[in-house]
Amino acid sequence: MKWMALSVLSIALLGCNEEQKTLKIKGSDTEVNLAVDLAENFFSKNKLYSISVSGGGSGMGIASLFNGQADIANSSRPLSDEEKQMFEQNNIQLKTFIFAQDATAIIVNKDNPLEELDTNQLADILSGKIDNWKELNGQDIKINIYGRQSNSGTHSYIQKKLKIKFSQRANEMNGNAQIIVGIKVDPRGIGYVGAGYILGDTQHLKVKPLKIKINKNSQGVSPLDKPAVQAGKYFFQRPLFQFVRVEKWNEALPFLTFEKSQQGKQLISSSGYYLPE
Repeated sequence: MKWMALSVLSIALLGCNEEQKTLKIKGSDTEVNLAVDLAENFFSKNKLYSISVSGGGSGMGIASLFNGQADIANSSRPLSDEEKQMFEQNNIQLKTFIFAQDATAIIVNKDNPLEELDTNQLADILSGKIDNWKELNGQDIKINIYGRQSNSGTHSYIQKKLKIKFSQRANEMNGNAQIIVGIKVDPRGIGYVGAGYILGDTQHLKVKPLKIKINKNSQGVSPLDKPAVQAGKYFFQRPLFQFVRVEKWNEALPFLTFEKSQQGKQLISSSGYYLPE
């Protein structure tokens, strides 16, 4: 399992000797599995590097970068104006690196008869304006929302794209994996996860990614439709960022270069993510 791989990677590589170069990568839960895969493959050919990877959310990664507890912050959103000001006021210079693209999937339980939603319907659901499935799929049951905490980049991204505030009834989960587990067993559930968490494993998951329509008259697009996402036709798609302290840039550059290499690109694509435009 990916989470076991994450633990093994952190322990094994942090136990290296002092002569090795160290990179601490923290942040986005959307990116953490992909970052582990990339770090493992990079380390297999670059034994002089000690790399630790952990999640916790984009906000945590950026805060760790500010506090000197991370060299690279994975983030599924750009820096906020407040964060930019915080770094500038403390004379901390950053470089921005975009290494992949993600499609955020809106998922429901596999037994939910619904196949698609338009963005207005989704906004009404996630904000709490619509709180029953009856008018959407005919089932007279309450809607349970599964989301993330406010320090999650995906949480902020969904709110901004839909121009809403999440319902206070929304369940705040620690990560994508918890959202999937919750919706697997909850026929009332709806939530959002990175498409990389479900792409390639749709045969085994008990969740259903919905097609999303920009409006009621448009055609629905699935987050698992690779050509459509690559063509920019899916509503919830975004770049994935890595912010790096300038003083660590030269040390991080071999790893960042690996991410852009042919092997890195293949890992990104095979993990269910997309290459940046």
